Amino acid sequence: MIATVNKYLSLVKFSHTIFAMPFALTGFFIATVKTDAVFSWQTFLMVVLCMVFARSAAMAFNRYLDADIDRKNPRTVQREIPKGVITEKNAFIFVVVNCLLFMATTWFINLLCFLLSPVALMVVLGYSYTKRFTAFCHLVLGLGLSLAPVGAYLAVTGEFAVLPVLLSVLVLCWVAGFDIIYSLQDEDFDRSLALNSIPTWLGKSGALHFSEGLHVVAGLLAVIIGIYGQFHWVYAIGALVFIIMLVTQHMLVKPNDLSRVNIAFMTTNGIASVVFAVFAIADMFIFG
Repeated sequence: MIATVNKYLSLVKFSHTIFAMPFALTGFFIATVKTDAVFSWQTFLMVVLCMVFARSAAMAFNRYLDADIDRKNPRTVQREIPKGVITEKNAFIFVVVNCLLFMATTWFINLLCFLLSPVALMVVLGYSYTKRFTAFCHLVLGLGLSLAPVGAYLAVTGEFAVLPVLLSVLVLCWVAGFDIIYSLQDEDFDRSLALNSIPTWLGKSGALHFSEGLHVVAGLLAVIIGIYGQFHWVYAIGALVFIIMLVTQHMLVKPNDLSRVNIAFMTTNGIASVVFAVFAIADMFIFG
């Protein structure tokens, strides 16, 4: 049983939850601390479950849909489906189960979240198709993860607001930027199969400049959020570390040297998301 669970956790790269979950929690606490909404452990749990179910469905669907591509790519041939650890049929069943659990969970949150749940699934699942027809697939991935903070805010308040939307745009730019860096590894392979990405469109140097532009916007949004949301010095520390991590990953990766892509992808972005969330949430609890 444990071995089976581990196989599916590996399939969906559960450790990568560290990218979106902190921002979902930030959106949740913006709603509970900066509005008149009342904190609820039940809603908190439902938000966490929604994140897990939606992300698991999205990742498993990506692995299911790209199984034939992954079998041809030396970098991905050891993934669970190409290796035969999990069958395509079982991966698809896993996707369906997680989609149903996600929608069922939103039903117990509020009507708006339930009505929007199919839209959210269309975005996070639809991303997997996009590299077949557009180089802007990275932005669609960013859009999928950007639903986390605004979705958490909606779960608490049942309405939209500017601050969580700004946070969502930050997430979109941040995720799209680091996904471009990660996809540099597959530039030649993607081009050989006529798959689309910013690197196959602009080349390594152009792709890095595109990523830098997105991360500049993300950094500016971190500052704007601090001002608009009336955060204080604790938030400023977290935002500064977030920006430093953005800069660091661009110092680690060069067009002629991709040896540190994984460090830039996992380590710097993991630190960026956790530190930003911890300091933003701490600021809200300290200063209200």
